[in-house]
Amino acid sequence: MKVGMFQTPFLRPERTPRQVFEWALRQAVHADKIGFSEYWIGEHATLNWEGIPSPELVIAAAALQTQQIKFGPLAHLLPYHHPATLAIQTAWLSQILEGRYMLGVATGAYPTDAALRGITDMSKNHAMMLEAIDIMERVWKGEPFQMEGQFWNAGYPEPNPKKPLRDTRPWGGEMQMAMTGLSAPSPSISFAGSHGFLPASVYAGNEFLRSHFDTYREKMEENGRQADRSAHRVVRDVIVAETDAEARKLALEGGIEHAWNEYIKPTYERFGVLKHLLHDDSVDPADVDGEYLAEHVWIVGSPETVRQKMEHWFDDLGGPFGTLLIYSHDYINDPEPWEHSMDLLVNEVAPQLSSEQSQAVA
Repeated sequence: MKVGMFQTPFLRPERTPRQVFEWALRQAVHADKIGFSEYWIGEHATLNWEGIPSPELVIAAAALQTQQIKFGPLAHLLPYHHPATLAIQTAWLSQILEGRYMLGVATGAYPTDAALRGITDMSKNHAMMLEAIDIMERVWKGEPFQMEGQFWNAGYPEPNPKKPLRDTRPWGGEMQMAMTGLSAPSPSISFAGSHGFLPASVYAGNEFLRSHFDTYREKMEENGRQADRSAHRVVRDVIVAETDAEARKLALEGGIEHAWNEYIKPTYERFGVLKHLLHDDSVDPADVDGEYLAEHVWIVGSPETVRQKMEHWFDDLGGPFGTLLIYSHDYINDPEPWEHSMDLLVNEVAPQLSSEQSQAVA
């Protein structure tokens, strides 16, 4: 199993934009150094807990300070960008990173981000995303076209031998794209399977994940593509330390518990996700606190404990998946224990899972 990071970021609102930016960059460089495979960055214009409105700026800053790790926004909210402009910007980043770039796309879920762009009816966001993808793919081909769409007008100029255009295609000629899913059934995961995009599921219980796996496989096969769980990304919180007690302390006295109490839990309640995280229907959501989350939702412990929990998780899912993406949390004041957790996960836990789960059903 590969390990990556999803830098939403979950940083407390009192952090300054410079602190947010510096933390995201530091995490990217550290993740590359210790062997993470991917680093995804969220995009939100108005959210005070997820304060990166321009993930491409972090990616550009990290591009020349890293060697192996792949980067991508997760996701660019397509209704809020002119697709031709975004196509050029993302293709250029893919050229700069020379194959270490992936593009996550989404419709946008928060009304405040939509309102900023004058959108009061978000029911059109899905149609806007479809049109945006069509325009972007046409631009990436670098061939002349002109269109008047429902939401945008776009085109690509005719060639002029006297004034040649620069190459506006993505690195290698194609853009690897991804979509996230936060519902079950998930229209985003279905779309990803139908179009051969990478699927990324935000963890909301095993039944939820199995639904995503099944949906993705069905849509891939319906469209003549081979389904493989190695393409699937799953976002879940994992904390590792030398001992179980140290890991629990890092979770319960650090940024992860603060983020869940103040922001993530209320958000999941609002979107109807929290109920799927409860291990027992009799549990009152009001009783879900850090202790409950550390026991039933996050994966917390020593390398051996986390390995065992991960194996049990995979068994219940019917097999492993391709890449675990951990959220980044606010450990700015004392980053070393958090960064050590990242190191233990990718270099002590993951290799054991790779060898022992290699024969599991994909």
